[in-house]
Amino acid sequence: MNLSDSKKKLALAGVVCGLVAACLAYFGNPANMAFCIACFIRDTAGAMGLHSAEAVQYVRPEIVGLVLGAFLISVVTKEYRSTAGSSPVVRFVLGMILVIGSLVFLGCPLRMIIRMSAGDLNAWVALIGFVLGVGTGVIALKKGFSLGRAHAANKMNGGVLPLLLVGILVLALATTLLKSSESGPGSMHAPVLMSLAGGLIFGAFAQKARMCFAGSIRDVILMRNFDLLTIIGGFFVVMLIFNIATGRFVPAFDTPGVIAHSEHLWNILGMYAVGFAGVLAGGCPLRQLILAGQGSSDSAVTVVGMFVGAALAHNLGLAASGTAKDAATGAITAGSVPLNGKIAVIICIAVCFVIAFLNKRTEGK
Repeated sequence: MNLSDSKKKLALAGVVCGLVAACLAYFGNPANMAFCIACFIRDTAGAMGLHSAEAVQYVRPEIVGLVLGAFLISVVTKEYRSTAGSSPVVRFVLGMILVIGSLVFLGCPLRMIIRMSAGDLNAWVALIGFVLGVGTGVIALKKGFSLGRAHAANKMNGGVLPLLLVGILVLALATTLLKSSESGPGSMHAPVLMSLAGGLIFGAFAQKARMCFAGSIRDVILMRNFDLLTIIGGFFVVMLIFNIATGRFVPAFDTPGVIAHSEHLWNILGMYAVGFAGVLAGGCPLRQLILAGQGSSDSAVTVVGMFVGAALAHNLGLAASGTAKDAATGAITAGSVPLNGKIAVIICIAVCFVIAFLNKRTEGK
């Protein structure tokens, strides 16, 4: 079944993915972090001891489910292709940038849409940066940017990441080797089997519909093709209805507890870096997981870079903090981006420009 051959099917895929996210939020995931790739990778990295932020340590079954769902559906539909060999070190760096930029904004493009659907005006501001970042990546593509062609690889190569992630989940469930938050976002989660099933469904539909936030905007700018925006629209509408129905729709900038900040310049620049890096890497954080699941070792390297970026974001104090309200006094503390995070975003953007304009397409390669 091909979901990308009509806008109605793409919209349906978006609705299904939206229903998955809404269910996960309803049954325990942080409300406006129902399904966030950057946040969930950060949590999983913390559970493995890659960073020591105790509030965000939990192996998220959704990440495992996403990759496994894409893997299984691609095998069943004969779309699985084990490929590798296209600028792995550059892709690793781009993976780091994808997550560092996301954690300065406090969410990947998927969570940006979820936050927008909940009335978070900071996310609408960040959308400006994301679109500009994707636009800059498109300029690079027009000027001949390329990371080279991936080549066919041993079939087992593409199965390594799915197997590793399944192994991590088994360790989390069957042993006490990995960490788990007792408070904070990491302690908030839907039941394990529901999270895993949600990830499997989301991954399968995202794979068949080619769901990608950077790709949807790239196609509009590059080819005037609005098809991939349809799936984003379907997802947004479902989450908007869910948030209104559950009283979670609050149109405002400084809403305590939603894990967001109102430093607009850094919201814009953080997502600018994510949009730019997403085009250069060939997809947003979600798309990288899906591509890795369907056999791309190049995307698997990007995913590893995302885990390292998440670890660095907390070990080096790069991640932003959200606006919070003290339960005892009622005092509100505004969220902010630390100086280290601001410097990191500027460096990330500079690195993207270097990568974009020094990697040119070469004939025959």
